[in-house]
Amino acid sequence: MPDGLRFAFYGRMSTKDHQDRRISYLWQHENASELITGHGLIVAEFFDAGYTRRRPWSQRPKASQLLAALADPDRPFDAIVIGECERAFYGNQFFDLVPVFAHHGVQVWLPELCGPYDPGNPVHDLAILQLSAQSRREVLRSRFRTTAAMRAQAREQGRYLGGRPPYGYRLTEAGPHPNRADARRGRRRLRLGPDPATAPVVTWMFTQRLTGRSIASITRELNDNQVPCPSDEDRERNSHRTNETWSLRSVAAILENPRYTGHEVWNRQRTDREPIDPAAPSRGYREVLRWNPSSDWVISARVVHPPLVSEQGFIAVQAVRSTRPTADGKQRVYLLAGLMQCGLCGRRMDAHWVNRRPGYRCRHGHSSAKPADATRPGNLYAREDKTMAYLSGQFARLGADLNQHNLVKQLRDHGMTIICDGGGWTLGTMTHATPQIPSQRRPDQLF
Repeated sequence: MPDGLRFAFYGRMSTKDHQDRRISYLWQHENASELITGHGLIVAEFFDAGYTRRRPWSQRPKASQLLAALADPDRPFDAIVIGECERAFYGNQFFDLVPVFAHHGVQVWLPELCGPYDPGNPVHDLAILQLSAQSRREVLRSRFRTTAAMRAQAREQGRYLGGRPPYGYRLTEAGPHPNRADARRGRRRLRLGPDPATAPVVTWMFTQRLTGRSIASITRELNDNQVPCPSDEDRERNSHRTNETWSLRSVAAILENPRYTGHEVWNRQRTDREPIDPAAPSRGYREVLRWNPSSDWVISARVVHPPLVSEQGFIAVQAVRSTRPTADGKQRVYLLAGLMQCGLCGRRMDAHWVNRRPGYRCRHGHSSAKPADATRPGNLYAREDKTMAYLSGQFARLGADLNQHNLVKQLRDHGMTIICDGGGWTLGTMTHATPQIPSQRRPDQLF
């Protein structure tokens, strides 16, 4: 057994693709070794590569292993030594973990404190707070610099900045990497090139849409001809997806993507961080992808990869999608849009023009992009005027005399919904349970 304390070393580096893991590990390990000289030896090592410091320890592979080892009475170490505090901890992570370390009787040694952390020393607490603030500032500065650089690279250079190639394209080499250090390591610049198998499908979709065909009609023909959908075409990169057919949303997403004009587009999506448990932020956060408004997209100033549709054709397709004129030229207004819920399957009902008046329907998950299931219940319809008459009667019983717009506002303000089951209406709150569709066939209903 070594003389003195037995230490577990912990270190971390964020982006494994752009840093030398060995170099980062060595200088952090050297920091830790110098700190504990004369006090003991490092007998166990935990080093996370490729994980941001914003991730809590429980969500980093090696850090979570270290935490799990604390509970083992036969663990091979007595204390923990950190390579660099700002790399190991972010925000309040250190103070969140102090009770855990103390419970297991494990000291934490930090180079910035020149020794072990003392929870009773206010100077140590102040130093940790300052280091936490520096860590936050460094993350923000790095994020700002990176975002500004990527914005310029996308707009001025049209550079491909990573991510999954859109359906219809594949990655091709475009010469040496513009960063000299990356080029010396053998990295090549990449750009999008047409995929011989799927590019003709994309061109066909735009051509069909320009003739006035509906998205549902295009989707149905793709499925009828058994054309592989995006997730089925590239199973290796879409192992998390189970859908093997085209959907209305997937076709619409392709027709709305300006990258098919040959321009590079960046910042269409963003990654938000949400607490896993809002009541317990210390449990960490999860990352959620969300779409940015088109005003935030960064589009290259010139064409940088082969287009699958002309700019004029793309703009014309967007106009086809946005016009949708009615037979009488009037705008259709649905007062209860988003407030109607099917009492048979639990789905939100669609706004639908019924017999020359506003109404709502539920097709129980069926869409015109696929054949109807014989066991599916018949479509459920509800007229808006009859629904409003029911609502007015309900509010009148409560002594409220409201016009239609104020009545609808009351429903929205209180998170209410109107539940239809084919026999009448009831008021409730919108549920998100898995829809349960009755197996027996029902005739279409209009009430």
